[in-house]
Amino acid sequence: MPSTNEIKRGMRIELDGDPYVIVDLSTQSPSARGAATLIRTKLRNLRTKQLLSHTFKAGERVKLPDFEIRSCQYLYDEGGETYYFMDQESYEQHPLPRETIEYELGFLLQSAVVRAMFFDGLCIGIELPATVELEVVECEAGVRGDTATHALKTARLETGLQVQVPLFVNEGDRLVIDTREARYVRRAPTGVLHSALQ
Repeated sequence: MPSTNEIKRGMRIELDGDPYVIVDLSTQSPSARGAATLIRTKLRNLRTKQLLSHTFKAGERVKLPDFEIRSCQYLYDEGGETYYFMDQESYEQHPLPRETIEYELGFLLQSAVVRAMFFDGLCIGIELPATVELEVVECEAGVRGDTATHALKTARLETGLQVQVPLFVNEGDRLVIDTREARYVRRAPTGVLHSALQ
């Protein structure tokens, strides 16, 4: 079991039997002699998506959640409220409510194969790859030769996600998008179709 000295943002831990992801943390040094250094954290419950503030003592041991990762395919949604994923081995379908994967939906195309997280036998969320390729469906016309400037414009992608892109990007372009920050990385190579999630 790692200690609180090793925890960082994005790390998953188990607390009171529930899995959490560390959203933010800060270290508070003691003012009194002999007092313990405190690690203040903001945690998001991966089951309920609720935020929790929790303070650990430096050096305290934390438990890592026992996740099972399975390959699942995104099938369909029910009224935009419940999303269904099919286990690639058992063909069992697992529903996830919109609020559980609200952020991930900005990068998710139908039929995409994702890594689904299971905890105590229940599907509690999906993991995105670091980058995905998505097509631009709406943006202002590109500016020819404008490749060096830092000026940006808003583009809407095929999932509905809006990102800031360089001025030379056009509708129909396929872009590589960083899923951790919802950020434009580069244009995808033309003439080669890649899976939306790889």
